[in-house]
Amino acid sequence: MTLERAYISLAVFYSALVVIGLIALLRSGGPAWGAFTLALGALAAAGLWGQTLGKPMLNPRMWRPLALILAAGVLVQLFAVFTLHPPGNELTWLLTGAIFSVLPAILLFQYGKRDQEVWATAEECEGGKMLDDLLTRQRELLLEKQEADRQATVKLTKANDNTYHANVTRIRGEQVERFKESFTCPATLAFFVLKYTSISVNDIAARHRSAQEPGLTT
Repeated sequence: MTLERAYISLAVFYSALVVIGLIALLRSGGPAWGAFTLALGALAAAGLWGQTLGKPMLNPRMWRPLALILAAGVLVQLFAVFTLHPPGNELTWLLTGAIFSVLPAILLFQYGKRDQEVWATAEECEGGKMLDDLLTRQRELLLEKQEADRQATVKLTKANDNTYHANVTRIRGEQVERFKESFTCPATLAFFVLKYTSISVNDIAARHRSAQEPGLTT
């Protein structure tokens, strides 16, 4: 079985668990907190499908908090099992929730990492490829953009471990703002440049074209 098929099987399995849990809740009533558990399970299953298909699902900022909630839920449910001695029906829900929350918590924590191509738009992927090409030709790149009373300067570097570093200086009137960030995905680097400066993909493309013209150096 390939890794992709394993992820698909996992997503199908957890989706089936949510359906089975919903049927059990409707038929037998279940504990009062059962609906909350099912809601978390449905969100986790949606995130697993997103990771399996390599597609963005909802907002990347929600998955790591959800993963931490699932991890905390495992500890709470195990504590309840060994200290509160719940009746049979509640014991089943607690054990099922604790056992089957561990793997989604790990996978969703990874899925929620913003620095990966799954969360990038087509424009950001395009800009990332051009930036990566430019930084492969030269380890340091300076991009500048002037608009009215605003000026943005970005110094980009690529380390030997293929980590991208961005140092941004933004000037507006007499106000000067400086900050920096590091990335491992070139599409995320492009996202950072596009979001926090006035530099556009067209500006990056123009710099990329000039670097490819014979006889020109950058």
